[in-house]
Amino acid sequence: MEKKPNINVGGLGFSWELEEGRFLFENEDAVLFWISSAMKSFFDTIEEVSGEEAANLVMESTGFRQGSVVGEYFQKKEIGIDQVAEILPNTYASAGWGKARIENVNKEKLTLEVKLANDWEHKINKAQGKEKRGSFLPAHYAGIFSGLFGRTMWYEVQYSQLEGHDCTLIEYFPAEVDIEHNIHDLARRKEAEQIVYLEGLVEDKTRDLKELVKTLSSPIIPVLEGIVVVPLLGRYDEERADELITKTLTNLPEHKASYLVLDLTGLDNDLTKYTASLIEKMGTAASLIGTKVIIVGISAELGRIISQTEIDLSKFECFQNLQHGIHYALAQNGRRIV
Repeated sequence: MEKKPNINVGGLGFSWELEEGRFLFENEDAVLFWISSAMKSFFDTIEEVSGEEAANLVMESTGFRQGSVVGEYFQKKEIGIDQVAEILPNTYASAGWGKARIENVNKEKLTLEVKLANDWEHKINKAQGKEKRGSFLPAHYAGIFSGLFGRTMWYEVQYSQLEGHDCTLIEYFPAEVDIEHNIHDLARRKEAEQIVYLEGLVEDKTRDLKELVKTLSSPIIPVLEGIVVVPLLGRYDEERADELITKTLTNLPEHKASYLVLDLTGLDNDLTKYTASLIEKMGTAASLIGTKVIIVGISAELGRIISQTEIDLSKFECFQNLQHGIHYALAQNGRRIV
């Protein structure tokens, strides 16, 4: 079969250097891919790795920047928009970019329209089952016009072939917002989303930790028949103090407790007003439901601190340690440990 290393299509040159493994379009290195298989796989992978929103911005940014190179080339060659409107569609069609028409050019307002039909991006989107067309080609033409006119141009897709129309209609106009702004805007949104996500995790973990602390630091321990011990541990704020009072008073009848032993051994010497109030409230409330209160574990330092507060412990039996307190409670019922 005769080889044809050089052909001309529509005035544009295609050539092959098979020994070097090169394909050239207008003497520039080019590459060929199957659209609905290889290129679709490429697009799918980008979306899978980075997410659809980020992938769309990647394609939009790439399209715009590639287009800017083309537009700047036309500007340097002093090729105006009228010539571009004639040259570009044929050039892109010969490279498989689909059918394009540049219409309704307003040189004063710098507005114009592009109609695309059967372009490669549309074919990929269709193969992907997308309902909305991609942004590469619309942004690519925006880049071309930005380079050509020497100012930022942007676009708005009015309707697309993917929606069932005969073609895709894209309007172009001068804009202050450029592709860099969009990149930074997405980065800020992603950063904000991540912050919200992390705050949610912290909130969930904090809530779980609080529940765990409540469970571990506010135990109700039935040590012997009719005797319940509640150790006070660490520092108490208003929420934790109210939680312990409610939990203890709710469970005393269940344990048929005649004696409630409050063990202050684990209290922080930095006695808060909530801790001080807790001791007195707990003792008074338990007494009102018929449970006698014994307080144990008051160290010399804690005793000094309590004496400087308005807490009145004189109505409760107080002992130095838990063992003495339990022995006392047993003795009141005529029992003892043997």
